[in-house]
Amino acid sequence: MNAVVIAVLAMLILSLLRVNVVLALIAGALIGGLTGGLSIEKTIEVFTGGLGGSAEVALSYALLGGFAVAISKTGLPNLIVDWMIGMIGKNGESKAKTYSKAIIIILILMMAIFSQNLIPIHIAFIPILIPPLLIVFNELKIDRRLIASVLTFGLTAPYILLPVGFGGIFHDILATNMADSGMEIDMGDIPTAMMLPVAGLVVGLLIAIFVSYRKPRIYQDYQVVQVEKSEYSKMGIIFSIVAIVAALAAQLYFGSMIIGALAGILVVYASGAIKWREADNLLTEGMKMMAFIGFVMLAAFGFADVLKETGDVETLVAQAADAIGNNKALGALAMLVVGLLVTMGIGSSFSTIPIIATIFVPLSLQLGFSPMATIAIVGTAAALGDAGSPASDSTLGPTAGLNADTQHNHIWDTVVPTFVHYNIPLIIFGWIAAMIL
Repeated sequence: MNAVVIAVLAMLILSLLRVNVVLALIAGALIGGLTGGLSIEKTIEVFTGGLGGSAEVALSYALLGGFAVAISKTGLPNLIVDWMIGMIGKNGESKAKTYSKAIIIILILMMAIFSQNLIPIHIAFIPILIPPLLIVFNELKIDRRLIASVLTFGLTAPYILLPVGFGGIFHDILATNMADSGMEIDMGDIPTAMMLPVAGLVVGLLIAIFVSYRKPRIYQDYQVVQVEKSEYSKMGIIFSIVAIVAALAAQLYFGSMIIGALAGILVVYASGAIKWREADNLLTEGMKMMAFIGFVMLAAFGFADVLKETGDVETLVAQAADAIGNNKALGALAMLVVGLLVTMGIGSSFSTIPIIATIFVPLSLQLGFSPMATIAIVGTAAALGDAGSPASDSTLGPTAGLNADTQHNHIWDTVVPTFVHYNIPLIIFGWIAAMIL
């Protein structure tokens, strides 16, 4: 069997068995390397060599955790929590609580969507916004799997559909690689071609909200560092807003989340909300909160490099092309499934496009797919697996916020729900788009 298939399946099975994701990625990389013909020494060498590729990402997330704790000391998160608690119906007023639940879900969804396009901060808002709200979720008995599904939708659907922010990068990579593979397209056609696949994501989101996770779920009220009560003043709130704006401006200007988080931390320091003598402990606590993401991303880069080194990523794509023949319906389905496997292994839809476009575009031309249908196939195949992958920041981000009090399991409460609600509809709606466009 193909080393990519075996490695990804091994990683997923171990994760589902509640083996730590970092250990699952290491074990999957070793299994994939050996299956792909690499020696144990070569596999370890490639894996460790790949760790450096995510060092900047890991440091970025660690500093963002520190920034989140720094913001919490200004009192802004407590102000938000108090405002939301004020909206919750008292004495069991079910209508008021339903209204509050709807408002909270809408606000979180809007923030997640804006983080991809309007204010491109990606998952940086999650450790600031979500941990202080856990007490509100508990009061409303909101199933955190629902919040994970809402966050992941907002982190994925906008960049797939809209050509601004991270979406602009995704669309540019898609158009460039399709052109390099023999099919010139108008970037203006990408949103139209991707509309139907994104409609599948919307269907998955609605099912999660109104069917899967609509029932109450009980959690314990545990104190976490972000929820620890801080007195807030008008000046503290003003400085916290200035810190967030400074972090965003620095990130956009320098193109670095590290510089952005550092700028935000310095502004909070200047406000006096954090005393120098307590700063070290507080920032360390924040870094611990996001350390899980950093270690998983480190392991994911090593895992991806081992799969690439085996050469079986390209082999998998080529084998799928050979098996299709001239069957358009089978061809579209096979390409989508291969995209799912590759993206779940690599952990990034942006990195998947160059790998699959070189084979999928000529194959689509051979099978007679239109340019619009080909955009839908390649775009959807790349996006598949971003939601639902244990190593994707679209799932790691929500877990980092929702598990601040250790009551939210990464695999069973984020990865499995998002895989079921988003990857399955993406395959169905992406296949329909390929057949009718």
